Amino acid sequence: MKQIDGYWDVTPKIKNVTFPVRGKIMVALEDGRQIIMPLSNFPSIKKVPVKERKDWYVMGNGLTWDSCPEVIHVEQILGNYARYNHDVI
Repeated sequence: MKQIDGYWDVTPKIKNVTFPVRGKIMVALEDGRQIIMPLSNFPSIKKVPVKERKDWYVMGNGLTWDSCPEVIHVEQILGNYARYNHDVI
């Protein structure tokens, strides 16, 4: 059996979302990866009230909140932000 390094054959799925420090978001994936990013990458999340941020939910292949105008796709979290960048009105 050939061993494949990395996550080439893994479909990333969001397991948990936290805000470990001010200005940062951490997304834990089911495959064990944890990605920490600045909230400045996601202006729509910055508008979600701090008290509501624990109430995220999965929608399709992304995450959102009731008070968030967009879905943050897992591909954005993994670095393909430009493909999913939308202007928030």
